[in-house]
Amino acid sequence: MTDSTSLPGLPPRRPDSHKGDFGRALLIGGSRGMAGSISLSGMAALRSGVGLLQLAVPQGIQSTVAGFEPSYMTIGLPDDVEGKIAGAAKNTLEGHLKPATAIACGPGLGQSEAVTDLVVWLYQNCSQPMIVDADGLNALASRPDILGQPAGPRIFTPHPGEFGRLVPAAKSAERSAMEEAAAEFAAKCHSVVILKGHRTYITDGGQHRHNETGNPGMATGGTGDVLTGIITALVCQGLSPYDAASLGVHLHGLAGDLAAAELGEVSLIASDLIRFLPEAFKRVKKQTGPRTMGF
Repeated sequence: MTDSTSLPGLPPRRPDSHKGDFGRALLIGGSRGMAGSISLSGMAALRSGVGLLQLAVPQGIQSTVAGFEPSYMTIGLPDDVEGKIAGAAKNTLEGHLKPATAIACGPGLGQSEAVTDLVVWLYQNCSQPMIVDADGLNALASRPDILGQPAGPRIFTPHPGEFGRLVPAAKSAERSAMEEAAAEFAAKCHSVVILKGHRTYITDGGQHRHNETGNPGMATGGTGDVLTGIITALVCQGLSPYDAASLGVHLHGLAGDLAAAELGEVSLIASDLIRFLPEAFKRVKKQTGPRTMGF
């Protein structure tokens, strides 16, 4: 396994570019009481350069999610009595999956049998790159028999607790052993694993890197949802899953560092990361130069 240290970059934007050149993202998530999670992901994806964005959410929270940001589109999905996505949502989603460049699933989903069935169905049938986070990870952890059967590239974004549910043998492991297990899991599932934490570990089973940005102020609800949106947008703009994960984690942590420098670590909240993303992108471009960072 190789330790890759150079930071990947986005391709340059041509003067005659249009929104279709920067991909179409479909983010699936949300539930009653969790409208903010998927909305944070959506706003982060917009600030990370995606061309077109749809958020597929339970119809009961659609108006709330739409109210956070007018720049994305929303799709109302059938929901159950608890406000979670219902099984009938598959029929609604089918027409929206094919045009998507990349799909993300998990923020704010909640847990139910129907949600698990939906996540498994997406995992086994969507050929596009798919970012799996939060309750999307919990759904897949309950069906370990299908983890080696992805229909396309997959990016997993677990914190150690979520990874321990995906790989029970690693549940109580030391960090180094958990990273080894993450690399094995990535190779087995033909995926990229982002094992969150201090010096977040990114691996595709053949190469890996440790992230150097970020701070303890980011240990607050919603920051993982922001990361999901960033990575989805980078995939939509042409980066490979591994490169999107590497650059996305760096930018996410850098935005957190910029926010903490102005606001302090104690007062930092997830939406602050979105506010500082533009400056994070500018700084990375300045550091790496136009040949490798063309945005």
